[in-house]
Amino acid sequence: MTLSDSHPYRSHTCNDLRADNVGDTVRLAGWVHRKRDHGNLLFIDLRDHFGLTQIVTETGSDAFPTLESVRAESVISISGCVVARSDETRNDALPTGAVEVRVDSVDILGAAAELPMPVFGDVDYPEDIRLRYRFLDLRREKMHQNIVLRSQIISSIRRRMIDSGFMEFQTPILTASSPEGARDFLVPARLHPGKFYALPQAPQMFKQLVMVSGFDRYFQIAPCFRDEDARADRSPGEFYQLDVEMSFATQEDVFTAIEPVLAGVFHEFAGERTMPEGPFPRIPYKDAMMLYGSDKPDLRNPIKISDVTEIFRGSGFGIFARMIEDGAVVRAIPAPGAGARARSFFDKMNDWARSEGFAGLGYINIKDGNPGGPIAKNLGPEKTQALIDQLSLGENCGVFFACDKEAGAAKLAGAARTRVGEELDIIEKDVFRFCWIVDFPMFEWDEERKKVDFSHNPFSMPQGELEALETKDPLDVLAYQYDIVCNGVELSSGAVRNHRPEIMYKAFEIAGYSKTDVEELFPGMLNAFQYGAPPHGGIAPGIDRIVMLLADEPNIREVILFPMNQKAEDLMMNAPSEVPQKALRELHIRSVMPDPKS
Repeated sequence: MTLSDSHPYRSHTCNDLRADNVGDTVRLAGWVHRKRDHGNLLFIDLRDHFGLTQIVTETGSDAFPTLESVRAESVISISGCVVARSDETRNDALPTGAVEVRVDSVDILGAAAELPMPVFGDVDYPEDIRLRYRFLDLRREKMHQNIVLRSQIISSIRRRMIDSGFMEFQTPILTASSPEGARDFLVPARLHPGKFYALPQAPQMFKQLVMVSGFDRYFQIAPCFRDEDARADRSPGEFYQLDVEMSFATQEDVFTAIEPVLAGVFHEFAGERTMPEGPFPRIPYKDAMMLYGSDKPDLRNPIKISDVTEIFRGSGFGIFARMIEDGAVVRAIPAPGAGARARSFFDKMNDWARSEGFAGLGYINIKDGNPGGPIAKNLGPEKTQALIDQLSLGENCGVFFACDKEAGAAKLAGAARTRVGEELDIIEKDVFRFCWIVDFPMFEWDEERKKVDFSHNPFSMPQGELEALETKDPLDVLAYQYDIVCNGVELSSGAVRNHRPEIMYKAFEIAGYSKTDVEELFPGMLNAFQYGAPPHGGIAPGIDRIVMLLADEPNIREVILFPMNQKAEDLMMNAPSEVPQKALRELHIRSVMPDPKS
């Protein structure tokens, strides 16, 4: 950063000074990061956005009384001479560690009150304090680095998208409600009493309309709004995504366009971590659920789940055999090398499964080639050996079993796969492993409402188009829908879009919507499709999750500038808050509080 010598606050940043500056008279400005009083000498680490510089004053100096009394995190400007540190006091961990500034004069630009939480140090403070005083929290080195990293990642993504021929457009924030799978944030329309705008859950319809309007490749770093609960990898209220759409594009075209962008960004910011070369693996949804028990598999974990239902069918292990007759399946989760563990390892895994709400987790423990445990005893040597052969188990391995209806067995097996991988410490470290999950079902059965519903994105093109919708069981129809996953974190969903009105009407009819319903919900899109819509597809990787992975942070709030808490509250700005009755009257709405008895 270049500064003028005549600047009123600083001639250099707190990261600029080096041994070459010894003898120069400089001005610095920043926050009092840390003070160290050595009797007749007072040392202060002065911090700004760019770095740290040590300044020093001594008793008798005009600046000493002011610097002695100033509190940590006060903002000051100092003038003084750059001097070299002795070999014993150099700090090679700092770029400025070879020098210090001997202060001649000081101005207090912004005095700090007593701090509710310190900035210096790595003490972990309760989240409510950190969020209430987020402006202090962001001064801490790790948080500051995270937000800088976020800016750099977004800049890199934007540059890569433009270099790939995409144009950046901005879509509306005030729009109409649409069924995206979460609750809308509604905004009352003052000029239209009784009507509401919705904040967009995603720019889905608008980006499709951009394609209908004749543009070829669109992107946007888009704010999205969803009234849903917080999770470690999802911020309540609002989030940002790399919103992308392409005309005349197949599923592979989308993959070809987006893979280099994501791979390039992860290579750029991976640091010591590795990023395998080559195309991301494509895994059909059905295979993902079978092999990994999840549609967002962590490929760093080498364990693969197997179906062993037929081995247990009609076997001597009566519990599983009876459940199989009632429609259950059995999934096996190998535990390589676990045979060397004590029996308590297996019992603790069973206790863990029960603590997670499952009925339990059966197991066989193979020690020195000898299978042990109740399952092996009741299954018998022949079927047990068939099991060992199918799973290629070694002489000191273990294997766990999940028995339930298909969805329940997949859920338990997937969770157990992760748990076993963590317990055995066999999950790869310092690597990013991506994959595409493809061939999602177009529809699913909603057990609660006893009806067929969309399983993913309702605007997706079914594989086989109209013929598939008219001739197949809806639950057998696949869609051109895809997710991109990294290290078990879903970064994005995407799809080739349904751009033909007759197919859209039929798809929504299967999900229980009439033609009138569809026309009322999506008038702009349907109207546009009547006038020539190109085939198009897109995707929308989550910016917050990308930064979370690259910053190696377990919680998404660590990479968002001003996040809400888990209750969707902004403690710093006191939002949401009540508004005056006058404002409600202007909007023609009335607050109706919930009945505390209900």
